Amino acid sequence: MLVAGSLILAISFGQRSGFGLFLQPVSNELGWGREVFSIAVAIQNLAWGAFGPFAGAFGDRFGVGKVVAGCGLAYVAGLLVMAFTQNPVSLHLGAGFLIGLALSGTTFATLLNVIGRWFPADKRVAALGIATAAGSFGQFALVPLTQYLISAFEWRNALFALAAIAFLIVPLAWPVASRPPETAIAPGTPQSLKEALREALGERGFHLLFWGYFVCGFHLAMMTVHLPALAMDRGLTAQHGMTALALIGLFNVVGAYSSGQLGSRLSKKYLLSAIYFARGVLILGLIYLPLTPLVLYVFAGGMGLLWLSTVPLTNGLVGQIFGMRYAPTLGAIVFFGHQIGSFVGVWLAGYLYDRFHTYNGVLAVSVALGAFAALVNMPVNEKPLAQRRAAAAA
Repeated sequence: MLVAGSLILAISFGQRSGFGLFLQPVSNELGWGREVFSIAVAIQNLAWGAFGPFAGAFGDRFGVGKVVAGCGLAYVAGLLVMAFTQNPVSLHLGAGFLIGLALSGTTFATLLNVIGRWFPADKRVAALGIATAAGSFGQFALVPLTQYLISAFEWRNALFALAAIAFLIVPLAWPVASRPPETAIAPGTPQSLKEALREALGERGFHLLFWGYFVCGFHLAMMTVHLPALAMDRGLTAQHGMTALALIGLFNVVGAYSSGQLGSRLSKKYLLSAIYFARGVLILGLIYLPLTPLVLYVFAGGMGLLWLSTVPLTNGLVGQIFGMRYAPTLGAIVFFGHQIGSFVGVWLAGYLYDRFHTYNGVLAVSVALGAFAALVNMPVNEKPLAQRRAAAAA
């Protein structure tokens, strides 16, 4: 289960992390500004988040294997539609809607919470860190491959090759379909999904995690799509931008695994606050320091350590506070905040660039949001709701 889930995450997230490499070749060939491609990826992120709760609920009811296989086929379809695109509508359908649908069932919001059901509470966050690190390794491995395919065979043929790789998700769905012990899913008092949703929406920590994740999505999506173009605007090459994305993936293998280990021992909310604050400091350096290859690579390594390190901590908090029975659905709702942030970050960066021909405005917004997320995670009550109810009853 852990191996198959990790491979799916590596393929799905790894390919998605290379989408920024298509920004300039697609826009240049078809004569579009950067906002057109940015809107497509923004739609992708919004669809990814919007379909996440439904993917989680469908998996809870009918089995996560069916969700993963269906979303794997949607991934292939989206890449093929994107390869044949000739107008913004088809780009938004393929790169936006279809791949967003695919990501809702093949990435962290669904798979991490399913994987988490197999592990006891004291090992759960560490297991989530391992799976998140696998997704990061996919970024490290597939971003250079994507750049090579674009350079050697042009962007349309590169998408055909990526579609063939994405099809591997379908057979990998079979081991993911296996069910954990019922005691791991639903200990304690039985509860309906409607009751779990009402309980979560009445808990302040649920809303705080939602908005903290908003900032995470803003940072990640904006950087994934626009960092290569930012590097080229400031005198570097496409190879430098690709290398930066790959370094983010490589260092995040360490960062995600380490956050999982630390989250098993230390307060998850304070770790999240520290991560968001450190991101803001790094982005501030990107604004004021001259962008040499060394500065870009140091920035990429630092961001990589912080990149997905929020994922095992946030998913771990959802399971810790609300229990694991409906964790895929509740985790997907919190993750919708991440994807709203992704939508805003990708679109805003393209919008501001097309009007002011610089990324400094969106980078300044990113710094401010890092400080906001550092503060908003601190009041989260990490104590499980079941324990709070028992203490109140006593």
